[in-house]
This record gives sequence, C-alpha cells and structure tokens, in this order.
Amino acid sequence: MGEIIPLKYKSLEGLSERQLKEHHDVLYAGYVKKVDEIRNALHAASKDNVNTTYADLRELKLELSFALNGVKLHEAYFANMGGNGKATGDILNLIELDWGSFEEWQRNLKASAMGARGWVVTAYDLDDNRLHNFSCDAHNQGNIWNAIALVILDVYEHAYFIDYGTDRKSYLESFMKNLDFDYVNRKIKDFDLMQRRSQFKAA
Repeated sequence: MGEIIPLKYKSLEGLSERQLKEHHDVLYAGYVKKVDEIRNALHAASKDNVNTTYADLRELKLELSFALNGVKLHEAYFANMGGNGKATGDILNLIELDWGSFEEWQRNLKASAMGARGWVVTAYDLDDNRLHNFSCDAHNQGNIWNAIALVILDVYEHAYFIDYGTDRKSYLESFMKNLDFDYVNRKIKDFDLMQRRSQFKAA
C-alpha cells in the first residue's frame, strides 16, 4: 500500500482535532488506498479494443488521475499548514512582484476560494514565470501543466464542515492564520524558482 504521511500536528487554530482527523485519517487515507487498488486493476485491464466511449482501461486511467491528485493535493495541503501565517522571504518577494502586495494576493486567493468547488492552488507557472491562483473544481479538473504548486487550499466542504458548517469565509481566515510559509519557501528553494525568476527579469 502507498505510504500515508502522518499529520505533523493534532489541531490548529480554528481547526479542531476531530476535523483534521476525519479529513486526514479517513478521506485522505482513503485516496491512498484507492490509488493502490486502481493501479492493481490496471495491470489486469485489457489493452485491446480501447476506445473513447468506454473501456476498462479508459475508466481506470481517468479515476487514477482523480485519486492520485487527491493524494498529492491533500499531502501538500496538510504540509503547508502548521505555521504562523506570516509570509516572509522568497514567497513574499514573489507575491509582491506579481500582486503588488501580500494583501492583494490574499484577497485574490480568498475570492478564488469562494468560487471554487474543490481547490485553490497558488502555483509558479514555468512558462510565464509568474505566480497565479488557479481554481480547481475537482482533483483532476483545473490543474495547470508545467507549473509548481506552492500553496494548496482545500475548499471542499469536508475540509471545514465539522468546525464551520457552511461558513467557508471563517474557514479561510483560519487557513490563512495557519499557513506555513517556511514550507512554501523550501519548495521555492527546491525548484530554484528565485534564480529562474531573476533570469526571466533580466532577459
């Protein structure tokens, strides 16, 4: 079975232990198990007479994209929380370059989150070398190729309904307070995005 990455915290400001446990131990863990199940089924799926209307292989491939993105997005979501919500360093520099201010990025993120059905992702687009907030209606709908996901926000109701009911706005405030920008800065460093951005500006 795929590895279920444990949470690095039990509760967060505004997010209860029960909310996080249900989200992580039940929903996320379920996606990990489902990826294994689909991959096993793919080995046995016929490669003959595959078509765009229906084939076992086609259906399994599509559902793998949903389940696997569900794993990846949830792992990044849980990993990018547990901080103090204060943006510093490289991520702040990139945000200020592309939005003018942290407040404007945050306003854009929250507005995107109110309109999204599943996820909002702040990603660095490797083609235009800018940050963007992308809205995804499902794990495999709205994802942008050739972009590095930096901030991951889950806006499915399961992410907040135990603590907030239908009050998504209050959940978003809690998410912002708990963002771990040190984690985000490590991702920027891992992909050498500041060097890439400086070369883009100089070109």
